[in-house]
Amino acid sequence: MSLSAVLTQAFNFFRNNISQLAALTVPVLFIQVGIQLWLSLEISTADLENPQFGTSHMVAMMALLLVFSFLIAALTLFLEIRSQGHSPSNGMILKTSLNFVPALLLAGVFSGLAVLAPFFVLLAINPMLGIIGLVISIYLFARLAFVNFMVVVERLTPMEAIKRSFTFSGPIALKTITVLLLYIPISLVGSVLAMGTQLGGVPLQLIGEVIVAFFGLFVNVVLFRLYMVSREESDTPGNLEQ
Repeated sequence: MSLSAVLTQAFNFFRNNISQLAALTVPVLFIQVGIQLWLSLEISTADLENPQFGTSHMVAMMALLLVFSFLIAALTLFLEIRSQGHSPSNGMILKTSLNFVPALLLAGVFSGLAVLAPFFVLLAINPMLGIIGLVISIYLFARLAFVNFMVVVERLTPMEAIKRSFTFSGPIALKTITVLLLYIPISLVGSVLAMGTQLGGVPLQLIGEVIVAFFGLFVNVVLFRLYMVSREESDTPGNLEQ
């Protein structure tokens, strides 16, 4: 299937299910973005000559990782169940999603380290090599973009999911990179919106960033559709146009 067809089907799904998606993810996004805003405020007011990273910051970072893993688990589980033609309740999805949080958290940490390692290692050797490291990291990010689906849909362990994602994404690496580029316009819109909402204080800024983060989930929907149509099992239900 062409990438344009994948994008069209993902857009139709996102549009047709936007109400339930919002009800499912927006409350979690408020918690996630709220933690991110608090951390950014703490960093902006920190003493640059003597930065302090206390227990509260460590707890916030761990909470952020847990909330993000929970969000991805809920979104992926919703996509999986809807692709099979079922209409799950949000309560059932959220409850079931808790089972995937530990595996997704570990998979996220391991894959994140694998993605960032080339950039930081080459940057430490020579700043000019950092550009090469950045390209390698972007490529690895694309190859590991399906780890979450491997954990939730295929019920693999974190390490198995990483290996499976790397193998699976080989033939569709270019398409995956193209999909991930959608984050660029979304980020640009988010930056413009953030500049406007800063004048209204933290509450308005929080609402603005949650809205941007919600529409950013569209990229995950496209990746899931690309994942479903690329699977070897041609008889696997995967029609996201429901």
